[in-house]
Amino acid sequence: MKTAVIGASGYAGGELLRLLALHPHFEVAAATAFSSAGKEITSVHPQLQSYGSKKFTSIDDLDFNSCELFFIALPHGESAALIPKIAESAKIVDLGADFRLENSNSWSKYYSGSHAGTWVYGLPELPKQRELIKGANRIANPGCYATSVALGLAPALPFIEVSDVVVVAASGTTGAGRSAKINLLASEVMGSLTSYKFGGVHQHTPEIEESLSKVAGKSVKISFTPILAPMPRGILSTITAKLTAKIATQEIHKVFSDAYQDELFVRVLPLGQMPATSSLTGSNNVCLQVAVDEHTNRLIISVALDNLGKGAAGQGIQNANLICGFAETSGLNFDGIGS
Repeated sequence: MKTAVIGASGYAGGELLRLLALHPHFEVAAATAFSSAGKEITSVHPQLQSYGSKKFTSIDDLDFNSCELFFIALPHGESAALIPKIAESAKIVDLGADFRLENSNSWSKYYSGSHAGTWVYGLPELPKQRELIKGANRIANPGCYATSVALGLAPALPFIEVSDVVVVAASGTTGAGRSAKINLLASEVMGSLTSYKFGGVHQHTPEIEESLSKVAGKSVKISFTPILAPMPRGILSTITAKLTAKIATQEIHKVFSDAYQDELFVRVLPLGQMPATSSLTGSNNVCLQVAVDEHTNRLIISVALDNLGKGAAGQGIQNANLICGFAETSGLNFDGIGS
């Protein structure tokens, strides 16, 4: 299938190009960029030697009718303007936030501009979501933090007080995008941890609450604090919630293991093992661990993933595989590269 990557010069766009270069069914016919248009792909992504002397093109020069599949990896609020240019028969996976939220008031509060609408939410491992994705041709790819928290909490919803969930999650610097910012310089980040968007204002909050409220059948509320970690990529989320009844660690571990036993990309680790971000780098995999803090009767969930893998490009390709009728693992069936 002729495939376009719009916004291919960013971190997520570069990871899409890397994964698509080995995909058995998707052929990159166009890779667009803004300021890098006309430059060789390897001048921005030197790791992508398989693209040889191919160049980024301008979005203005893209023949929208020449591609059957589009990945859009643009900053939030920029995808919606492109959609009218794409044929209704074409398939689209949007890695931005434009079509993730159902509540227009939440969009106004956490983003800017007009709410563009709502597409099928692309998190296949949530209950009943895979079939919805298969039946759609336009998918809103979840956010990286949102993926980790939703997968970490979904099996636990029947056992916790869903109105009071606390999440503290650390992400690598690629999660902030490629534009130059002083606080993201290596000399500022290395050897330091800092919270940001402090006080429950991170834009993934309503996305997490909407997706989990559907699963729970009632309103889920989270208090979310993100942390900038001194590493390029990876997310480690720690989720805690008050249990509604006494339950042992072994019991809740079995609940999670049963919930994800048939999933190809989510693994509940054996008790005693903890998720590590470096073990997932470059993969579309997620690792989880659970424990019960008996002192406070709270459930603790640890979730790790690659923010550019399952948190962005890998999940985007997983969704594209589903909407195009290919095996879900196509182009994704490999482990992380480790440290």
